[in-house]
Amino acid sequence: MKKIVFLCTGNSCRSQMAEGFARDLLRGQDSIIDSAGVQADGLNPLAIKVMSEVGIDIQNQTSKTINFLDLNQFELIVTVCDNARGNCPVVNDRKTMHKNFDDPALSKGSIEEQLVVYRKIRDQIQVMVKEVVKI
Repeated sequence: MKKIVFLCTGNSCRSQMAEGFARDLLRGQDSIIDSAGVQADGLNPLAIKVMSEVGIDIQNQTSKTINFLDLNQFELIVTVCDNARGNCPVVNDRKTMHKNFDDPALSKGSIEEQLVVYRKIRDQIQVMVKEVVKI
């Protein structure tokens, strides 16, 4: 059984996208997939939009803090930004993985220009998640 949690700063974009991809890839399999953040900023509407473009609906996922979860229930903890890596509680005897992705919520410009950034990060996260679920 896969038990994976994805952690980032606000649990609004990167970790939510990773959770969505992992849930989709492991659909029908016995697994526990979740995400959380150093803080809970709510789901980002542009993250929801770019995930829907690839057929994954994350709008019902919940933004929550790391403190909301029992990290001991997961076999793999994946941090998707340097801030989460630096602020994640130490969990003994758990595999950890780190991959820093730029925060699309910090993108500037028109909505279309921001969506370009969100799509780029989404695609990078998808590649990483495909590797993670093989572990």
